[in-house]
Amino acid sequence: MTDSGGELGERTLWHGRFASGPAEELMDYTVSLPFDRRLAADDITGSRAHVRGLVRGELLDGDEAAAVLAALDDVERELADGTFVFVPSDEDIHTAVERRVTEIAGPAGGKLHTGRSRNDQVATDLRLYTKRAMADVAERVMVLQEVLLAAAEDASEVYLPGYTHLQRAQPVLLSHHLLAHGWALARDLDRLLATRDRADVSPLGAGALAGSSLPLDPAGTAADLGFAAVFDNSLDAVSDRDFVAEALFDLALLGVHLSRIGEEVVLWSTDEFGFLKLDDAYSTGSSMLPQKKNPDIAELARGKAGRLIGNLTGLLVTLKGLPLAYNRDLQEDKEPLFDSVDQILLALGALAGMLATSRFQTDAMAAAADSPYAAATDLAEHLVRQGTPFREAHAIVGEIVRTALDGKGSMADLVADHPALGLSAVELLGPGVSVTRRSTRGGAGPAPVAAQLDRFRTRLGEDRARLASATAR
Repeated sequence: MTDSGGELGERTLWHGRFASGPAEELMDYTVSLPFDRRLAADDITGSRAHVRGLVRGELLDGDEAAAVLAALDDVERELADGTFVFVPSDEDIHTAVERRVTEIAGPAGGKLHTGRSRNDQVATDLRLYTKRAMADVAERVMVLQEVLLAAAEDASEVYLPGYTHLQRAQPVLLSHHLLAHGWALARDLDRLLATRDRADVSPLGAGALAGSSLPLDPAGTAADLGFAAVFDNSLDAVSDRDFVAEALFDLALLGVHLSRIGEEVVLWSTDEFGFLKLDDAYSTGSSMLPQKKNPDIAELARGKAGRLIGNLTGLLVTLKGLPLAYNRDLQEDKEPLFDSVDQILLALGALAGMLATSRFQTDAMAAAADSPYAAATDLAEHLVRQGTPFREAHAIVGEIVRTALDGKGSMADLVADHPALGLSAVELLGPGVSVTRRSTRGGAGPAPVAAQLDRFRTRLGEDRARLASATAR
């Protein structure tokens, strides 16, 4: 039997228990360094706090701590400038950092892992990453909201058909339609910040699963790292990935909201709708069809929602059958999280640029919204004001619509001739009239939309302050 440890050339962190080194196939299958190396900065941050905690517990003296902290600084520089040399036994970023620290600091480096397991170490790193990533996504969400707000403010009196079942329903102000997406993003931001809050708990000091007999300082290291709280149960601390699942859900639902924006951009930019013209810089062409101008950003926003949902589903399936505490299955938490964060940040940036440079075709929107049939509900409500029960009013107007569609008269003539309606009701069919009649709070008419714009501006300001306060802690 070959001692594959010699082939690998370096010792693992757990070599003492084994008579031979790990097989190459084991290392190939279990290594996580290709993706978890992005946690390097968090790992070094956590290690510095751990060293300071060891000093407080008198497990490291001042000279040893200085040597280890200096070595961590060196490792940080090497990773930043690309001179860090990884070796085959570096199965993850934690192993790589500790190996190099020990090479630089000597025997003092061997004390870096005192009282610490990779179980609480990786959980700490991942929570630090998640806190930062959720804040980064929240910032990018607000940029997209600001684009929507600017477009809504510029839209002024522009109106278009509102749709249900993708059939024209009632006219709405374009501002109202844009802000509908803005409010959905506001809920996304709420979730991102709430998930960040729940991730804001330090697991450092939980050890492999049971804590330690050494005089560690979990509360001190939690404060040092900027965590709002420290773990209550060591088993839970190293096995909990709720915060990853929540983050993936938040990103998946955000992706669904971006997909809905993408779907509308795809529809609106077709010749059939003609509501939107995309800027050349945010469009693509065809390799065969010279006339084409394709909304690839919008289509990818729609398509990548499936990828984000898949990342969430995959992690939930991984977690569902795990016993306490740490299991290697939990290595599968990072790739979906990193991927979802990367994809959503790209999508938010691309969509913001696309929408900021697009031009709304207001004449086409108005022409589509000015069909007399779009005022059918206004006619029914006109009858209600005169005392007609709504169900009866609905039937009267429905019959007029059917008669007009059968070619037995125009809507205007049929309304004028109806004894319960007459010429005064015909005015409701005029271009742009219907949308002005929406007056209830949150509605699509001028007065409620003006108030809604004020509320949305206020909400954006409040959310910016919330994010600034959260990231300042």
